[in-house]
Amino acid sequence: MALIASAVLVSACAAPSSRPDLPPSASDLVLLKSMRLCDQKDEALKRWTGLPVQRTAWGSGEEIGIPGNRSESGAEESFFFDEDGLLVGALFAFPTGLPLKPYPVLRDTLSQLKPTLEFYLSLTTVPDRTNLDTSGLYRTGDEKTTTEYIVQRGSSPTLLLASIALDPYASLLSAYRPEFLARGGKGDKSKSAQPASPKSPSAAAFPSLQQFARGETAYFASCGTRDMDRAAAAYEKAIAQGIPDKVQLAEAHHRLGLALAGKGQLTQARAEIEQSLSVRPNSPDVLNSLGTIHLKLGDRDKAIASLERAITLRPNYPLARYNLGEAYEPVNSKLAIEQYETYLALVEGVPEERERMAKARERIRMLKR
Repeated sequence: MALIASAVLVSACAAPSSRPDLPPSASDLVLLKSMRLCDQKDEALKRWTGLPVQRTAWGSGEEIGIPGNRSESGAEESFFFDEDGLLVGALFAFPTGLPLKPYPVLRDTLSQLKPTLEFYLSLTTVPDRTNLDTSGLYRTGDEKTTTEYIVQRGSSPTLLLASIALDPYASLLSAYRPEFLARGGKGDKSKSAQPASPKSPSAAAFPSLQQFARGETAYFASCGTRDMDRAAAAYEKAIAQGIPDKVQLAEAHHRLGLALAGKGQLTQARAEIEQSLSVRPNSPDVLNSLGTIHLKLGDRDKAIASLERAITLRPNYPLARYNLGEAYEPVNSKLAIEQYETYLALVEGVPEERERMAKARERIRMLKR
């Protein structure tokens, strides 16, 4: 099967959102019906008893496919489970296209978005397509998931592919990846060419990126519960398997350090965070983390040095300002107050910081006595 771009990328732009990190996501097209992300594979297989499922390896996990004539959505469905049996994403392919006319809510959502990507598709099997219509990749999301739609536009918009994934897996399960585009239609392969972008992870890089995503899912409680043991184990595997990109490698060491700190293993956490800085020396986020670890280990001078360096690199860094205030408290109350006050000015009107803001105000009150 092949749904292939007959010309390369036309344009790319960021999708607008109702808030900076959350585009509109309302839809009246229900793709995940009896399944939900974070469901367990064993339970899913029980529900699919009697269906002609196809099971294939997906890195250290597994992909389970259900043909369109037996699926709940009418699409060719693929469900992706990690090595722990957790459903981390799903792909829905409509080889002949799904007209969006019956779905006004989804059409309204898409109308509020600019496409993340625009490109041309050659689809000989989509009815009433005599001309080459522009297609777009639209990305929406909620707090912990990303949904992508590939829509062939024109007078009658048609859905070709959709993917839904936990955020850490969004790039690995993007509907626009060539290996997934190839599932969306049955056009004439001889007259098609793959799009130039994006590139799929190489066979060598994919295992480490999959483990990093697994670590993120556990660390950020994508399925409701933080699991530091699983997060640390996944980050360790990612590093051991080799991450070619230095920025990603540095972040893997950073995340491993944070997971180890969450387990109370502060000395090992410090070593991993220092390793992150050896790969990428000037990261304010990592310097902030190192400062907090030094402080917990009782090395106040090193903590202050790391946190001061973090705010030198990023002066408007609220969390580092707050942490530096804590580090200064026993040795210089005046500087501690300055940092807390700067923190409060930077986070004014930020609802997520309410609890920390209250603590900062209380610390200022106590220090001014």
